[in-house]
Amino acid sequence: MKIAVIGCTHAGTAAVTNMARLYPEADITVYEKNDNISFLSCGIALHVGGVVEHAEQLFYSNPDQLAQLGIQTHMRHEVLAVDTAAKTMEIRNLATGERFRDAYDKLVITTGSWPIIPQMEGIGLENIQLCKNYNHAQAIIEKAKHAETVTVVGAGYIGIELAEAFQMLGKKVILIDNTDRILFKYLDRAFTDPIEKLLADKEIRLALGQSVQAFKGEGGKVQCVVTTAGEYETDMVVLCIGFRPNTELLKGQIDMLPNGAILVDEYMRTSNPDVLAAGDSCAIRYNPTEQPLYIPLATNAVRMGTLAAHNLVQPAIPYRGTQGTSGIKIYDLNIASTGLTEQGALAAGMNVKTITIIDHDKPEFMPHYENVMLKLVYEEEGGRIVGAQVLSRADMTQSINTLSVCIQNRMTTRQLAFVDFFFQPHYNKPWNLLNQAGLQAMEQERKERDGKVLAQ
Repeated sequence: MKIAVIGCTHAGTAAVTNMARLYPEADITVYEKNDNISFLSCGIALHVGGVVEHAEQLFYSNPDQLAQLGIQTHMRHEVLAVDTAAKTMEIRNLATGERFRDAYDKLVITTGSWPIIPQMEGIGLENIQLCKNYNHAQAIIEKAKHAETVTVVGAGYIGIELAEAFQMLGKKVILIDNTDRILFKYLDRAFTDPIEKLLADKEIRLALGQSVQAFKGEGGKVQCVVTTAGEYETDMVVLCIGFRPNTELLKGQIDMLPNGAILVDEYMRTSNPDVLAAGDSCAIRYNPTEQPLYIPLATNAVRMGTLAAHNLVQPAIPYRGTQGTSGIKIYDLNIASTGLTEQGALAAGMNVKTITIIDHDKPEFMPHYENVMLKLVYEEEGGRIVGAQVLSRADMTQSINTLSVCIQNRMTTRQLAFVDFFFQPHYNKPWNLLNQAGLQAMEQERKERDGKVLAQ
């Protein structure tokens, strides 16, 4: 069996390392157009801020390691075309310019994603940087050495982390986003308000609810960002607007969402039975809505890549879907979320209720304890949990992993109320915070029911 894999970051690395173990007799060939594999781009802000001293520490595999597994890895080789009917590919060696063809029995698409680059005036000016791969990380570090003011466009996870890193380096930081709040996709307003206050206290300038329209500069270098609300002088811009799937190779040959994300079934198979796909090139079933959705996360990618390997020959292990579970540390705040926010659920047309708990992480008789804010989003009919968020100076983020499991298993607030959690004063209270959320949801339901009875 001849297996070809296009792209080798997270999903690709997970796929080939598992395939080498599962199919030792197979001929496995990887084509990667970059000069490195397995770079953890989520660590770029840590590198910029000096927490991770060497960017090389953000790699967890390399071509030599794959070669030891018997995998043929062709770096700096770009796949120009794929013919899924003929099972052939056209490839170009980027170092020599040589072009050649290759064939396959099974094809695995792990081409990942690429930053969204707005097409507007001045986008080609120097010091406007992307933030995705190893080379971007090195360029950001080098350019930042000569920048007094840095503007970050996009207030998602990457943008927030970079803004923090630049501020800690002593830079003046401007953070621009077209929504009226930071982390709009991940958190509701009660959670973003204290984070915005913290950023403002650190003198990060928040320019929210405005869209970038152009960049201005002299001598080929950016000097100004023009938005719908004004102009901001700057020495450097980092674009963190979002990502799009790299799937042009397969357009018209397999089924995709309108944004180009490949549609796969629970076994990572595309609409062509001999083509599997995984990672940021794909849409995946989003359990809160039970619909396919594009969620480019490294955690999704490694799971999908592993499953693509296990299901390559025949269906073996189904994917359970995703909740888009994620977390972030901003200065001394620990934040995590899973599933839908309240605003996201309402936008999806769902009829939901919420419970927000503000409590201490440990009993008050303990010498140290911290405030915790937890929000649960659940369906009004039946109480199925569809989302949750947590924020605290204490690390309570693992509670969101627990709630991710609850959403995946379609648990209700009533079931959550009586889950068996341990109690130990160093860690929690007799009634665990998650139990409390379930209990308060039940109490809210009872009061509403009694209110309706009285109104009749």
